[in-house]
Amino acid sequence: MAKAVAVVGALDTKGSEFAFLKAGIESRGFKTLVIDVGVLGGPAFPPDVSAAEVSAAAGADLSALVERHDRGEALDAMARGIAVIVRKLFEEGRFEGIISMGGGGGTALGTAAMRALPVGVPKLMVSTVASGDTSPYVGITDITMMPSVVDVSGLNRISRTIFANAAGAICGMVSDSPATLPRAATEKPLIAATMFGNTTRAVDNARRIMEERGFEVLVFHATGTGGRTMETLVKQGYFTGVMDITTTEWADEVCGGVLSAGPSRLEAAAQAGVPQVVTPACIDMCNFWAPDTVPDRYRDRTFYHWNPNVTLMRTTAAENVRMGAVFAEKLSAARGPVKVLVPMKGFSELDAPGKPFWSPEADRAFVDALRGALRPDIPVVLMDNNVNDPEFSGTVAEALLDMLHEEG
Repeated sequence: MAKAVAVVGALDTKGSEFAFLKAGIESRGFKTLVIDVGVLGGPAFPPDVSAAEVSAAAGADLSALVERHDRGEALDAMARGIAVIVRKLFEEGRFEGIISMGGGGGTALGTAAMRALPVGVPKLMVSTVASGDTSPYVGITDITMMPSVVDVSGLNRISRTIFANAAGAICGMVSDSPATLPRAATEKPLIAATMFGNTTRAVDNARRIMEERGFEVLVFHATGTGGRTMETLVKQGYFTGVMDITTTEWADEVCGGVLSAGPSRLEAAAQAGVPQVVTPACIDMCNFWAPDTVPDRYRDRTFYHWNPNVTLMRTTAAENVRMGAVFAEKLSAARGPVKVLVPMKGFSELDAPGKPFWSPEADRAFVDALRGALRPDIPVVLMDNNVNDPEFSGTVAEALLDMLHEEG
């Protein structure tokens, strides 16, 4: 049976463009499931799911939205409705991949649909904003953004090429989607780990130990998006355990850096009761982009230029006290086993004797604040190592293995 691709688009204003895309997909032997999200008029061709059905899924009346001519209200309603619709259709097995095209509004609607789908479902957004900051659209999902080069407005020698490539891309993605690939005879239990450039050696060693013991380790780059993604997947029940080695995102949350994962970081494993080992690695640094992006209030601080586009700022004892209190609050709510390991010879590559971020006083301030507020039954182990010493990262892995053994 031919596989189906969901096509989400405004058929009132961009009917010819979506008709071209639909034909391109079907010419490759795939079926299409067209969902209309247009609110300015009737569709250029009959969709499989009407705009009225999409608005109704959000509890809104399409005719009322049209009459009020409030673009913001209409986009909000259709975004809520399309998420409900595509999730339901996917769960019913009606399509295997999804594609959309548009400018700012079309991208908002198309990606709202895509974010409602599980990781691994092919998602392709052809967009005029694909070369800018796409984080509001992609979020923590696996959406592929494809620049449209020209506006999604009419068919011309450029747009035809882009749209044809997009049709080929989504068909290729669906052809090779995980559902069609050979699966391992047995699925290994999943472990989540967090990593930064400054903790690469630590995580690589801990990962190797876990993999030798029969686990599969997924490593998340602690850049804000990585932390949020891990927390979301923990909530969804993907992981048997968590090696939260790199918690640097809290430094950015406290100091106003550019890689914060938000105030809910460290909550998912605790609330889900998933065994976790936590370290304060890289909380000695807050991240900014190029030097001219550093706020004026920080001009007299200690910095390290990691590369031309990344500037690291050493956190202070006062900031580490705040983080110690936060870690204690989040981890004290844990419903499952948790253990904190602290490398007293430095929280990162740069926080070591003779290195620019070496500050035992600031690191000790974190430890004292953590111990002073943490639930008494949660162990805090201080080790005379740097975070990247094999002895420390090996102990992280062994501590989690012990927890998993006790949990059965």
